Amino acid sequence: MGRPATFIRLSGCLKPYCPWCDTPQAREKGATTGIETLLEQVAGFKNNFIVITGGEPFLQWETGLCKLEQALIDLGYTIQYETSGKAGIPATVKGHVVCSPKFIAGRWQLDPDVLSRVDDFKFVVSDDFPAVEDFIQAHAIPATRVWIMPRGATRAAQLNRLAAAWNFCADRKYNLSPRLHTLAFDNRRGI
Repeated sequence: MGRPATFIRLSGCLKPYCPWCDTPQAREKGATTGIETLLEQVAGFKNNFIVITGGEPFLQWETGLCKLEQALIDLGYTIQYETSGKAGIPATVKGHVVCSPKFIAGRWQLDPDVLSRVDDFKFVVSDDFPAVEDFIQAHAIPATRVWIMPRGATRAAQLNRLAAAWNFCADRKYNLSPRLHTLAFDNRRGI
């Protein structure tokens, strides 16, 4: 949190979609872009930290994401993935994997086989703290690897849930991760 990053947002997601999705435009097929074009665009930001997210980024692992990852590493970039884990996590991934499991319709939408490939967990919460705590305890996830983000795509929604998320983290020694760009710029895109 707070580290300047260049985001590469890939399209495509898996059902069930999150009812609270803040990027529904990333659910379906997006524009095709070549690796060289992406590398040129990324270089223009003069930032060596790249976050690859979606939709669900690992849906594109075999169709070019694995090659993009290697090209970025070869150029000295640090890579972090943000995934729900619904599409699996490749065994050969080299970037830092942050998994944000989704609790939809009373159950976690995550293949348990991917848990060992996750570096950190980020839970996006509204009032579902008991389900999050149950998941953390059931999988013995150390507090240092847990990040809690208040759900909300607007400044008002973030602020409305921030105190409860703060207290939840403080009581358990979890990390708090509000959406800083949303707090600063509300729901403006392209930040």
